[in-house]
Amino acid sequence: MNVVFLMKPLSTVVKNKDTSLLFMQACQMLGCNLYFLSQNNATITKNGVIFNVQKFSCNSESSTSVFEIHESKQLHESEIEAVFIRTDPPFDKRYLNDMWVLEQVKAPIKYINHPKGIKAVNEKIWVSQFKTLIPDTCISSKKEELNDFLNKHNKIILKPTDGFGGESICVVTKEDPNKNVLFEMVSENYTNYVIAQDYLPEAKSGDKRILLADGEPVAAILRHHSNLDHRNNFFAGGIAKTTEISERDQHIINKLKPYLLKLGLRFVGIDIIGDYLIEVNVTSPTCLQEYNQLNNKSIHIDLIKSWLNL
Repeated sequence: MNVVFLMKPLSTVVKNKDTSLLFMQACQMLGCNLYFLSQNNATITKNGVIFNVQKFSCNSESSTSVFEIHESKQLHESEIEAVFIRTDPPFDKRYLNDMWVLEQVKAPIKYINHPKGIKAVNEKIWVSQFKTLIPDTCISSKKEELNDFLNKHNKIILKPTDGFGGESICVVTKEDPNKNVLFEMVSENYTNYVIAQDYLPEAKSGDKRILLADGEPVAAILRHHSNLDHRNNFFAGGIAKTTEISERDQHIINKLKPYLLKLGLRFVGIDIIGDYLIEVNVTSPTCLQEYNQLNNKSIHIDLIKSWLNL
C-alpha cells in the first residue's frame, strides 16, 4: 500500500511532538510504503494527477535522524491508496492550490483529511455558525464594531483568522490604553477580519483539546499555560495534563459530527474552554503524542488500521 504525506519539509518534524510522525510510524509498521509530497508538487495531466514524491522511511527511536530519504519518483493517482494532508497552517495560496489540485483526482484515494473539507473550514471562522456552542463572538475588520464589542464585555480575546500555535492571540481590556493599537496590529490596520471573543475566566485553568476520529472522541488532554504567558498552546509554552470528556463536551461533539463526516474531516482537533467550543482544527491537528505519553497509549496504530482498512 502506497501512502503519501503532503506536508511541510520532513526536516520540520519534531521527534517527540509531531502527530504526523506517529501516523508515519504506524503506517510503516503495518507494511505501507511511505512517500513525501512537498507543497505544490503534483501535476495535472490529461491522464490524471501525477504525484512527484520522495520515498522515505522512519528510523528507529535510537537513531539521531528521524527519517531516511530514498529515491525520488512519480506516482500516478491510481498507484496511491491514501493521502494524509498534514501541511501546517497558515492556509495560504500554496495550501489552497494543493487542495484544488487534489480535488481533480478521480482515483478512490482515502484522505485524512479530505481537501474539500480542509478548503471549506476556516479553523476559527467556521465555528461561528454554532451560536449555542461558542462564547459571544464578533468577527470584523471595523474599529467601531470591535470597540463596541469590547465595551460590551470589558475583557475579550483578540486573534487573527489565520493564526496558529497561539500566534498573535491577545487579551484586551476596556481600560487598556493600547487597545486600539492591538486592534490595528491584529487586523493589519483594519484590512483583515479578526476574531473577538468574550474572555472566559475558565481559560485560567487551561483549554481542552479533544481529538476526533470520524466524529468520535479518541483522545483528550488539558493544555495549561506557563506562568509567563496567558496562552495554553504548546508552541507558546503550555504543558499537557490529563483530563476527561464531560457531558457538555460530548454534546458539542454530537453537534459537530454530521458536519465533519459530510466534509470528509476524519481527524479533527477541537478546542474547548469551560463549556464553550473555541476552534475546530482540520489542517494538521496535533496533541496525539502528548496524549499517548500521558496515558501510556498507542492509539495511532488503531487509527491507521481503521482508516486504511488494515
